[in-house]
Amino acid sequence: MKCVICKHGETQPGTATVTLERDGMTLVVKSVPALVCENCGEEYLDEEITAKLLREAEETASVGVQVDVREYIAAETVSDISGG
Repeated sequence: MKCVICKHGETQPGTATVTLERDGMTLVVKSVPALVCENCGEEYLDEEITAKLLREAEETASVGVQVDVREYIAAETVSDISGG
């Protein structure tokens, strides 16, 4: 897809590092499947992946963790989210 930020690049399957903050907690998730603009680097996450990350952030915040850094683990591959 054409990047909506720079309007020049096309997105390609890749990964992103996502940082979420909830109630004084910071969650950093590495290697999240994403579509990444080849021109500006803007990252686009799939709706299902975004929902999973938001659930994880809420769960992590609810147990009193202040900072958590983890790798994304999923059954799907990046090509699954790009339709390839």
